[in-house]
Amino acid sequence: MQLKKKKFERKVSLTKETRDGILSFCKMNHPNEGILILRGKAKHGDVFIDGLVIPPFSETGADFAGFPNNPLPLDPSYVGIVHSHPVGSAEPSLTDLNNFFGLVSMIVKSPYEDDDIFAWDSDGKEIPFAIV
Repeated sequence: MQLKKKKFERKVSLTKETRDGILSFCKMNHPNEGILILRGKAKHGDVFIDGLVIPPFSETGADFAGFPNNPLPLDPSYVGIVHSHPVGSAEPSLTDLNNFFGLVSMIVKSPYEDDDIFAWDSDGKEIPFAIV
């Protein structure tokens, strides 16, 4: 007998303060990409983001942003990452998908305004999100 695993429809919500922090960080790092770890909680497919962490040893440039995973502490509050795309669309690249971290990846495109943030799952499908 095979049990069907229920697939959750993922939803993301983040606090206004977290959104403002993301946008400020992206503007400060422009024209380079910026990258942050998203901190929050997840339950039954719903991801609530209420904090940000600057990853240790992160490296960024005009067309890349990343960090090594091995120096990170084992922290269950890390739910994903957010990074900026200074040029082009906010769709995840193949590199973004291959380096997926956590439950959600958020991408912010220039000019880094409220409507320039997008959330994605590990398959590259857009996830709806709300500001709370």
